[in-house]
Amino acid sequence: MAGKKKKRGRKKIVLFVFEILLLGVLLGVLWLYNTTLGQVDFDDEALSASEAGINEDIDEDALANMHGYLNVALFGLDNRSNGSYDEGNSDCIIIASLNYDTKEVQLVSLYRDTYLSSGNGRYTKANGAYSAGGVKRAISMVNSNLDLNITKYICVDWKALVDAIDDLGGVDLDVTQDEVDEINYLLPEIDGTTGYETAEVTTTGTVHLDGTQATAYARIRSTSGDDFLRASRQRIVLQAMLDKAQNADLASLKSMCTDILKQISTNFTAAELIQYASAVNKYEIKSTTGFPFELTTKILSSTGDTVIPIDLAKNVSELHEYLFNEQGYTASDTVQRISQKIEDKTGVDPDEAAYDLDKFNDTVGSDGTEGVKKKNELKNPKSTEQDVDSDDGDSDSDDRDSDSDEEQNDREGNGNEEEY
Repeated sequence: MAGKKKKRGRKKIVLFVFEILLLGVLLGVLWLYNTTLGQVDFDDEALSASEAGINEDIDEDALANMHGYLNVALFGLDNRSNGSYDEGNSDCIIIASLNYDTKEVQLVSLYRDTYLSSGNGRYTKANGAYSAGGVKRAISMVNSNLDLNITKYICVDWKALVDAIDDLGGVDLDVTQDEVDEINYLLPEIDGTTGYETAEVTTTGTVHLDGTQATAYARIRSTSGDDFLRASRQRIVLQAMLDKAQNADLASLKSMCTDILKQISTNFTAAELIQYASAVNKYEIKSTTGFPFELTTKILSSTGDTVIPIDLAKNVSELHEYLFNEQGYTASDTVQRISQKIEDKTGVDPDEAAYDLDKFNDTVGSDGTEGVKKKNELKNPKSTEQDVDSDDGDSDSDDRDSDSDEEQNDREGNGNEEEY
């Protein structure tokens, strides 16, 4: 993946415009409307390395290399409420990485059902870490399992995305009949949270969707491809929003800022947000993908239908090659121990056949899932791995993993290093 050629002709945008648009926030206009920053829920305290769960045994050269990147954790909360950041699962987890030298941005969606260490000897789905311990625990989960150094975060909820898309005048997406059926199924639940009343989608192909309809599209996971394709849909919605935002008038952008900014929780300072957002023409999207790269699914007694990394340590090595061009990266001893524990607990070993997810990964330039699949199949010839489309997948009915699932997990070890 690290050897992909740089795409030409991509629209240049600032890191935070790209990421937060996915979650419903256009930060690219903050520098024009400084007065709106007072509505953002800022956490004044920066996370220390210990609080962020950064592994102490990461190779020093690798850690120094990561310092050349701005790495950010982005969380979209499924809490069935508005503006609350102390509850709910983080059903959208994105790692955003900006290369300071090349100005390239890469995004990695961490699949919400991925079985990982959540600290204190517990192993559960990735999205449950936020519900169990808030944003600090969620960031610690990401860092400790993936050998990352993230200390910055931004969180939003459903209504932020709905309002942002509506303020842009909606988006045009290419939808299939299965997707239309799922959009209409999800509309009442979203309306119940936002208080809006939304009409059903009645046609397929290129369709104009309002904020609620597009948010429902981004939540679809019960079609073929389940949560893996949902992560792609989230990036597809972002791209459509970006296209609209770049052609929107200032009144629309200001309206969106006013509606959305009060729904953000972040530990970036106002000055930092303005600094990055004001460099709107200097950054370029390189590619997007999902993590883990090699995985399978399995029903576990503690977590139900779960995504299992096949050799987490190997996946982490590939992640560092993808994000930081770290050729031959060796995962830390902490990650190696987590990897072995996952194998022991799940029975999934490094020789397990992996799903073929290549066709869902890079969404840049696509306005629908069929376009994404065709584009990526041309780039990546069909492999001998399992095709996830042959799997029924898990349904959207388990979107809210209960806290009791986590309580059922084993508790092992006491020390800071041994807790993973």
